Amino acid sequence: MTDIVADLLKVLVPAAIVMYAMYLTVRSFLSNDFEKKSLDLKIRNRELYLPNRLQAYERICLLLERSRIESLLGRINQQAFSIREFQVVLVNEVRNEFNHNLAQQVYMSDKSWDMVRTAIEDMVSQINQAAESCKEDDKSLVLARKLVENAMVRENDPLAEALLAVKAEVRTLFE
Repeated sequence: MTDIVADLLKVLVPAAIVMYAMYLTVRSFLSNDFEKKSLDLKIRNRELYLPNRLQAYERICLLLERSRIESLLGRINQQAFSIREFQVVLVNEVRNEFNHNLAQQVYMSDKSWDMVRTAIEDMVSQINQAAESCKEDDKSLVLARKLVENAMVRENDPLAEALLAVKAEVRTLFE
């Protein structure tokens, strides 16, 4: 009986070792194959989505630049408006630009998008505060001057900070 057990062990132990070695080989092969396919998929996805992401970042940069006081005042002829009309036109211009680019948030990090949203809200607030500090019978040029003066003395510029954050995020795409 012990001879049978010994003979059986002589056959089973080497067979078990060979089976384990085959298991490790197959597992290693499948793991490498999975990693290669995963890397190929990432590369393919990057090739497909990178242009869309870059275009989204470009549009957000354009939104931020177009929302600057200097840009707004350069695009809108303020002499024909009353203070309140000019306020409404400026606020609508900023909000329309923002609403036109809402879908771009899909391609951005939450942090960057929050900075963009906050910067736009801040710009609307600046316009409203400057308009409130003007007299009802002032011309729109007074509001334009106040907006420029306020922008010049302001310590932090949320639009510039958001633009820097967006540019930094774009750079990470190429690292």
